[in-house]
Amino acid sequence: MFKKLRWVIVLLLFLVYMINYLDRVALSITVPMIEKDLTINPEQFGIVFGSFFFGYAIFNFVGGLAADKYGATKVMGVAVGLWSFFCGLTSIATGFWSLIVLRVLFGMAEGPICSAANKMINGWFPKTQAATAMGILSAGSPLGGAIAGPIVGYLALAFGWRPAFAVIGAIGIVWMAIWFFVVADNPSQSKRVSDAERAEIRELQVVQNGTHLDDDEEAEGSLWSYLKQPIVLVTAFAFFCYNYILFFFLSWFPSYLVSAYHLDIKEMSVTTTIPWIIGFVGLALGGWISDKVLKITGKLLLSRKIVLAFSLFAAAICVALAGTVSSLYPAVAMMSISIFFLYLTGAIYWAIIQDVVHKKHVGGASGFIHLVGSLSGILGPIITGFIVQNTGKFDSAFILAGVIAAIGAVLVWIVIKPTPSNTAKTSEAYPAA
Repeated sequence: MFKKLRWVIVLLLFLVYMINYLDRVALSITVPMIEKDLTINPEQFGIVFGSFFFGYAIFNFVGGLAADKYGATKVMGVAVGLWSFFCGLTSIATGFWSLIVLRVLFGMAEGPICSAANKMINGWFPKTQAATAMGILSAGSPLGGAIAGPIVGYLALAFGWRPAFAVIGAIGIVWMAIWFFVVADNPSQSKRVSDAERAEIRELQVVQNGTHLDDDEEAEGSLWSYLKQPIVLVTAFAFFCYNYILFFFLSWFPSYLVSAYHLDIKEMSVTTTIPWIIGFVGLALGGWISDKVLKITGKLLLSRKIVLAFSLFAAAICVALAGTVSSLYPAVAMMSISIFFLYLTGAIYWAIIQDVVHKKHVGGASGFIHLVGSLSGILGPIITGFIVQNTGKFDSAFILAGVIAAIGAVLVWIVIKPTPSNTAKTSEAYPAA
């Protein structure tokens, strides 16, 4: 597989998604140490977690527009270099306000990652492989979360939390250098892709009647014309629900384990790897399952809808149950199953955008989806911090996350339907088995 340049690009994106979550999870792993060192309470830490998304959400959209205009290669490389720099600067934080400033800057730099990655896949992969590619590369996120606990926990315990941030920040700088050396925006711009692979990519874009599965010849609407479509709007809301559970888990689950079950830093760091590893499997499978359903049904949006609605609803039930159990192992089990189902949907949001949006606007539309989803990263941690500060418990926060995700799943099932043009194109391109 990795003899082909497009799959090497997927590997590099997989690695940067790992780095992304290693950097992002580092703060939640070190919360107990930073709280003590900088005298920050849970409600303030909720604000710190949420502040990341003020910069992140805006630059989700800005980064998508930039990827459409300047190319995904440049945008991704610059973004990784900047976020690694700001992650490293966390080591010099002096208190509540300095952490907020650094997290906003860190979030701004991380903002373009998903829209730039989706734009890159759109340039290198036919639609029959797009969801699989997005699923594989996105699987780097939970794997990064899984290794973050042991790596950051070890570095923080051995050297202190400040050196830990400096070390993990340096990793992204190395990745950036490799990225700029290897990657181009599409096969026609690359000097490293073989003629055989270039021909193979083109052949994969040809349907049985000899026409191309390519939207170059379709009428190109404005970006706004795509953003106001019900399919795009509901996909954006579903991604909001996805992120509400994800960032609730990312920001607060480690602290929940310490607070509710009295785990120490070492025990918590190891325990939090379990949901991430299971989530890694879910993300790797989700896009592949959707592409397989596509080959069976021949219906593009139906294949995305089935995986998205079912998995998001299952994740909602499990996260709600995770907050109502009374012992450690059932809590970790329910959270792990929730993350598995949640991550089954991880590639589907981006696949839907590639399915319904002209390639010239994939970056901007992906950025819009990411922006809406990131609003939950602002609200979720802050709401959870408020609940914990005023009740001393997490159970209501778990249930709220489940209710929000269930609403998203129902809307996906009701609203996302094939349009006549999509139905005609996909049934022709992918005849049912």
